[in-house]
Amino acid sequence: MESILITGASGFIGSFIVEEALKRKFGVWAGIRSTSSKRYLKNRKIHFLELDFAHPNKLRAQLSGHKGTYNKFDYIIHCAGVTKCPDKHSFDYVNYLQTKYFIDTLKELNMVPKQFIYISTLSVFGPVREKDYTPIKADDPPVPNTAYGLNYYDAIAKELPEVMQRFFPNMSRKREKTFIAGLSMGGYGAYKIALTTDRFSYAGSFSGAIGLGLDDVDIEELPGGTLNYWQGVFGDLKAVDVKRHFLTTMAKKSDKKTKFYAWCGEQDFLYQANEVAVKQLRKCGLDITYHHNPGKHEWYYWEKQLEEFLKWLPIDFEVEERLS
Repeated sequence: MESILITGASGFIGSFIVEEALKRKFGVWAGIRSTSSKRYLKNRKIHFLELDFAHPNKLRAQLSGHKGTYNKFDYIIHCAGVTKCPDKHSFDYVNYLQTKYFIDTLKELNMVPKQFIYISTLSVFGPVREKDYTPIKADDPPVPNTAYGLNYYDAIAKELPEVMQRFFPNMSRKREKTFIAGLSMGGYGAYKIALTTDRFSYAGSFSGAIGLGLDDVDIEELPGGTLNYWQGVFGDLKAVDVKRHFLTTMAKKSDKKTKFYAWCGEQDFLYQANEVAVKQLRKCGLDITYHHNPGKHEWYYWEKQLEEFLKWLPIDFEVEERLS
C-alpha cells in the first residue's frame, strides 16, 4: 500500500483530500499541529503525525522519527497554510518560509516523495487569462488585484459560478434562479457581487459588514481586523477613491433588479452599522427585507436565520421535520 501525507488535514480542503485518499486505498497520514481539531478526521484508518513547521529542528526530529519507523512517504500533499494574517510578513513566514523549511528537511533526510503537491491559490495570479480561459501556466506573470493578491471577488463572482455549472450541467444559468448569501464579511461580499454583476436575483446577509464606510466609523477602526488586514482587503484606505468600496456607491450604479435580505442580532457588534446601512441602501433604491432580533455574531444564530432566508427565497423550500 502506498503512503500519502496530507498536511493541513484538519482544515476544510485538507479533510476532503484525506477522505478521497482513503477511498483510493492509500495509507493516509494526516499532518496536524498539536492544537489541531480532529473533528473531521474520525476514520480509524487515519494515522496522525504532528508537524511543527515553525521550528526546523523539531520538524526534523518529527520526520526523522517517522522515517525510522515507517520509511518515507510515497506522496505528499502540502495543504497547510494561512489565509488571514495581521500583516504581509506573517503571510510570507507561514506560507513561504515554513514551506521551505519543510522541503529542505525532506531533502536533507532523503525523504523526497515520488510527487509533492503544493496547494496554493489561483488568486496569486489574478485574472491572467480572462479572455480565452485557457489553463494558467507556471510562467504566466501574476497580476493580483488586491494588496495580498487574494482576488476573492473574481473567484466568487466569476469563477465559482462557472465551476459549479461544469459540475452540475443542469444547474440554471438564469439570473432569476441564481442566489448568493454570506455572513459577516461574506455578507458584504454577497451584496457587492450582487450589485456589481447581473448574475444574482436575490442576495442575503447575516450579521454582514454591509455598513462599511457608511456609519461614520473609519474602516481601520472596525473590529475583527487590524489596519494591515483592512488595507490587505481594500488597499490604501486614505485613497481619494476609497468610497468605491462602499455599498451605497455600488447601489447607485446597479440595475436595481436584485432583491436583498439582511438579518443582524441586536447584541452583535455590527448591529448599529446594519441599521444605518439598510436605511442608506433603501434610499439608493434597493429592495431590502430586513430583520433583527436578539442574537450575537455566532453560528448558532446564523443557522436559524439561514432557514428563514430559504423560506424567503422564491423556491419550494420545506423545513425538515426534526425529532429533537
